[in-house]
Amino acid sequence: MKKLITDSNMKNRRIFLAIGVALLAACNEPRYKGPLSPEESIKTFDVAEGFKVEVFAAEPYVKDPVEMVFDEEGNCFVMEMGDYPYKPEKGRGTGKIRQLKDMDGDGRIDSAIVFAEGLPSGTSMLPWQQGLLVTAAPDILFMKDTDGDGRADSTEVLFTGFFEDNSEAQITSLRYGVDNWIYANNNGQKGLVKFLRKPDAPPVAVGGGDFRFRLDKGLFEVESGVGQFGLAMDDYGHRFFTQNTLHIQTAPIPWRYLHRHDYLPSYRGVANIYKDTPVVYQVSKTPYWRQERTDRRQKAYDEQGLGRKEYAREHFTGASGGTDYNGAGFPQEYYGSVFTAEVACNLVHRDQIDTLHNGPFFAARRPAKELKREFIAASDPWFRPVNLANAPDGWLYLIDMYRQHIETPVSIPEDLKTDMDFMLGNQYGRIYRIVPTGATVQHNVKPGLRGKTTEELVALLGNASRWWRVNAQRLLVERKDAAAIPMLNALYMSANASEKARLHALYTLEGLDALNSGLVRQAMNDPAPGIREHAAILAERYPDCLPALLKLSEDTVPLVAFQATLSLGQFPIDKTSGALATVLEKYAKDKWFQSAILSSPAGISMQFLTYLQTTGALDKEGRSDKGGYLATFAHAVAARNAAGEVSHLLTLAPQLNEKYQTAILGGVTTGLKAAKNKTAPDAAFGPALAALEKSADGKVKAAAEKLSASLKETEKTGGK
Repeated sequence: MKKLITDSNMKNRRIFLAIGVALLAACNEPRYKGPLSPEESIKTFDVAEGFKVEVFAAEPYVKDPVEMVFDEEGNCFVMEMGDYPYKPEKGRGTGKIRQLKDMDGDGRIDSAIVFAEGLPSGTSMLPWQQGLLVTAAPDILFMKDTDGDGRADSTEVLFTGFFEDNSEAQITSLRYGVDNWIYANNNGQKGLVKFLRKPDAPPVAVGGGDFRFRLDKGLFEVESGVGQFGLAMDDYGHRFFTQNTLHIQTAPIPWRYLHRHDYLPSYRGVANIYKDTPVVYQVSKTPYWRQERTDRRQKAYDEQGLGRKEYAREHFTGASGGTDYNGAGFPQEYYGSVFTAEVACNLVHRDQIDTLHNGPFFAARRPAKELKREFIAASDPWFRPVNLANAPDGWLYLIDMYRQHIETPVSIPEDLKTDMDFMLGNQYGRIYRIVPTGATVQHNVKPGLRGKTTEELVALLGNASRWWRVNAQRLLVERKDAAAIPMLNALYMSANASEKARLHALYTLEGLDALNSGLVRQAMNDPAPGIREHAAILAERYPDCLPALLKLSEDTVPLVAFQATLSLGQFPIDKTSGALATVLEKYAKDKWFQSAILSSPAGISMQFLTYLQTTGALDKEGRSDKGGYLATFAHAVAARNAAGEVSHLLTLAPQLNEKYQTAILGGVTTGLKAAKNKTAPDAAFGPALAALEKSADGKVKAAAEKLSASLKETEKTGGK
């Protein structure tokens, strides 16, 4: 019996010892896994059916990559952001641009030349005049290798003054538009931007918007949008930009229209176009720090009764690098899809873009093949997809920064950072080639566009891949070869030319200063809606195109009618009232069409209101209800507070129905508060308001009394 007890005790001791060892091991087990080789990492990828992923480049030839571009010769340049997530000391940036080379032609990079180094937070590049435009806040640079050794020996600061205090919210995502403008994301950050080639030009305040410029014309201006890191542009230049949790947005009204005057109650010009539930299908595990931080935040929200929900996983939180696929290598159904990297959830999401019959005119949704999965999802937590790139070979390339952690340190509690090294992995970097399964991959595609004749470049404007079309257009505009003009005219007139070829021909002529009103009028009657849309923009330059533009505002395609409405705002009210009234009648409830009209001086003129009233347009209700329009109209008139206008508006109000009177009074109330001129409108205003208060009842009387009380409060506070 004693021996049995002893044996039992020994057995229990062994069990307790094993448990203790296991617990000790668990305590000492690192919270974060280590890195994998590129080949091992790929094995953790769940890739959409019909596609495969190949290694194109990896360390040591690339480290910390954030963007990749191919120039007109097919040379591959990669931007490396070695300082992330920290801001380097001035003059001590470690960012690099490398030119990658495949010396043995096997499709994998085996050599690299450092084109440029010492960049502070470099984020994007764009080929230009045999060099590269580079965003490196606070600047946009032009860097060029002039002696052929592969290294940039010429650096020119083109623009300066951009926000530079957060590497995740700086000037980035350079894109060459079909309209010959170069676009960039600015995330709405404040900055007073100067163009150093034109030192006498006044600086542009870019706060609240993005940025665009034309070096061939010496133009630069703020553009609508709050894009962060990632800018997709479709064949017609519609922009879809990425911003952390809102992975795909658009800006239906360009800044130049939306800010034609200073009297609107809001200049919000951005729309979130994702129509599905904002979840992602993550297969990687949640990092310890993120789960712990989420739990703490949720506890605080609950204790404060805020009703907010904090997500640790499976939601967009680090959306990055939105890129539209525009090559010829994938099946046709993928052309125009927007691929967005989700750096925090270790995946790549795909959206299909649909055109709507009302504003904001586009909707993004999951394709049927990916309703419950992502295009690529990895279980490797080091997989950090940040961007994608189209290439001359027709495939899509995926840029993987490959870090243990991708997060701004300031957003993580101090105690959770004790075992986190935010620079761990900065010796790694991967770029993958995404190709259809079974595709024959041609390596080292060398377009050699610089050596092509003008005739050959014109022919490339009809290529199935936008990379070839855009670079051919850019080179033709850079060359300024007048011999291209008759060829471009012939291409546009050709019955066999594709819609895309005709659009590129039209804008290449524009870039060569070879447009004329006759060609623009012809484009306004083009069978392709996208060309008619751009013809409306170009028509703003030619007064003799106005009759055709008036007709275009009635186009059966809403997006074309919308652009025509915006463009009509550039012309005098006495020539556009009828067309604007027709648009308002048809699209009165669409806030984007409302804004298109209200953004123009004509759309907020008393002359236009008089026209609406005398023609009986304000007597109709139902589908054409104009209450929303009238409220904003009244706000704008009151904010302008020009002599006699507000009083006249109040005297007109009783002639309208109750709903419209209430809308006008509400607009006047908010508009007078916003007016820079706080003086009473004029002597007739008081009696007009008093008459409304006396004769009206119900909602109109309440709105009139609210306006009266607001004025008294303003007087009491001295107009503040």
